[in-house]
Amino acid sequence: MDILACIKRVPDIAGTVALDDTGTGIDDSGLGHTMSSHEECAVELAIGTASATGGTVTVLTVGPAEAVEQLRAAVAVGANDGILIETAEADAFAPEDIAQVIGDVVRDRAEAGQTFDLVLLGNDAADTGDFQVGIRLAYDLGYPVLSNIQSFTPGADGLEARGIGPAGTEVFSLDLPAVIAVQEGGVDPRYPSITGRMKAKKAPIVEYDAPEPGTGSPRIRLELPEVEQSSVTILGEGPEAAPALVDVLEEIGVIRP
Repeated sequence: MDILACIKRVPDIAGTVALDDTGTGIDDSGLGHTMSSHEECAVELAIGTASATGGTVTVLTVGPAEAVEQLRAAVAVGANDGILIETAEADAFAPEDIAQVIGDVVRDRAEAGQTFDLVLLGNDAADTGDFQVGIRLAYDLGYPVLSNIQSFTPGADGLEARGIGPAGTEVFSLDLPAVIAVQEGGVDPRYPSITGRMKAKKAPIVEYDAPEPGTGSPRIRLELPEVEQSSVTILGEGPEAAPALVDVLEEIGVIRP
């Protein structure tokens, strides 16, 4: 099974998050970069499935030249090659634009003789959280689509996919070719080996210039939630704090007076 896994270069927001001057994006000037956790799981599922079925994994991203770092990170854990659709203004692309770009690549590769049985994406990106690209891509390609999927098993006629819904685990049967938006939690992404890192440095990365976005970003402004202030009350020290502790436990209902 040949799989296309789509990833995105996003800021590593483990630290303090600040908005850029436009207020529509994250100021990443002082941040490192990575791929979204959903997409790490999508890459893991792609590699495991391709290995079990004798297929290949191609990773694709739309972003700046530096995004080749994320492509090579995916190759280091088992992907075969990468595609960089280069643009210095990735934030100018709406989900519809990104879906169109990916769809064009799928069609171009099919015309050249390479067809993808499955296209995987993260359920949403860590920076924008649009939740739209997978659905729009499936519509553009005319493929069936599933979202919020955590794992799947290939079969003779398609896939059996599992995800978490309002009532618990949901199981779906899906014909191929198809699009799946992956949610983290179903698999553990692997870590690259030294051999994988060496392989990634030499892996083929095909580069294209991104077209002009047809729709453009609809984002007006992002807002950071206010930081909740917390306070600490010191009840005392040693045995002398016991009465005050008992009072607090009685107040919150843990013990009865």
